Amino acid sequence: MSIPAPIGTDLRDKIMTQPELILDDQELMHALIAANDKSMGANIVDMRGLAMERLEARLDRLEETHRSVIAAAYENLAGMNLIHKAILRMLDPADFADFLKDLDGEVAEILRVDCVRLVLETVQADDNPAVQKLGAVLATAEPGFIDSYLTQSRDLARPVTLRQVQEPDVRIYGENPFWIRSEACLRLDLGEGRLPGMLVMGAEDPHQFKPGQGTDLLAFFGGVFERAMRRWLS
Repeated sequence: MSIPAPIGTDLRDKIMTQPELILDDQELMHALIAANDKSMGANIVDMRGLAMERLEARLDRLEETHRSVIAAAYENLAGMNLIHKAILRMLDPADFADFLKDLDGEVAEILRVDCVRLVLETVQADDNPAVQKLGAVLATAEPGFIDSYLTQSRDLARPVTLRQVQEPDVRIYGENPFWIRSEACLRLDLGEGRLPGMLVMGAEDPHQFKPGQGTDLLAFFGGVFERAMRRWLS
C-alpha cells in the first residue's frame, strides 16, 4: 500500500497563514469533504457533511437571488435614466408644433420605442386644418373613444396599460400599421372641463410591452406629460 507524499513545507506554511484560500475554493472543499467521507467508511453517516451540503445549496440560492436583485436594480436605474432624459427633452421646445414633432422623434428614440402618438378626444371634425397641420403624431377621436380603447369592454381604464397588439388601430397609428406588435397606453387627465387624452407608445417588438411589467416609471412620465399638455392647452 502506497503512502501519500507529505505536504511540502512551503505549501503547508501558505495554507496555515492563509486558510481562507481553501475555504473560498468550492471545488477544493468538496474534494476535502469527499476524502474525509472515504476515510470514515461507507457505513457512517456524516451529519456535518450533510449539513454542509444543505448550507451550500442555500448559499447558491441566496447568491442567485442576490444576482437577480442586482440585475433588477440596474435595469430599473437604466429605465429611470431614460425617462428623465426623455422628460428633459420633452420640456425643451418653446412651440407646440415642435413639442409634438419631438415626441415621435428624439423623445421616441430616447425611450427606445418605434413611434409615439398623442390621442385627443374632440367634438370637432377630423379634417380640422389646425389638427392636420400638426402631423401624424396627433390623432383625434370622438368622446369616449379613449376609455373604450383602453378597456376593450373588460374593466376600468388604468393610468397605464401595457399589452401586445394583434390588429393595430389605424385611427391611432395611421395607414398600414401592421408592424406595431405591442404598445404602452398612458391615459391623460388634461384638466377640469377638458376631455381626456392618451399617449401611446408603439413598438415592433411584441415583448417590449406586455401585462405584468412594472408601470411606475411610465406613470411618472405620463404625469409629467399631462401637466405639460395642460400648459399648452391653456
